[in-house]
Amino acid sequence: MLKEFQEFISRGNVMDLAVGVIIGAAFSKIVDSLVNDIIMPIVGAIFGGLDFNNYFFGLSSNVHSSALADAKKEGAVFAYGSFITVVLNFLILAFIIFLMVKAVNNLRKRLEREKPAASAAPPADVQLLTEIRDLLAKK
Repeated sequence: MLKEFQEFISRGNVMDLAVGVIIGAAFSKIVDSLVNDIIMPIVGAIFGGLDFNNYFFGLSSNVHSSALADAKKEGAVFAYGSFITVVLNFLILAFIIFLMVKAVNNLRKRLEREKPAASAAPPADVQLLTEIRDLLAKK
């Protein structure tokens, strides 16, 4: 069982997936910070100090606070502002991934175009067999 596990782990695609997940998690933190610390404050300043994270309404009569963290302590809340922030995070992340995939595809296309054109000459073994055939035909 240990040997099978080692074979499974040593496969290239499993390792690539693991690296992708780790980098994705780190990249997600970067996007979260970009949205929460840079984009949302600018959007808030443009729209008069709005903070989407504090957009909610209470689902119980006990909720009287204006801050989401305090309101959650008081009772159930419908925090649609947090949802807007998460959707914005997703859209930014999806757009960045789209740009990265597009760049990789363009690089692959460019490398394919720059590859030297395959010569019209057949492989050496085929060429040798052709020469033998021609020599036998002359006899």
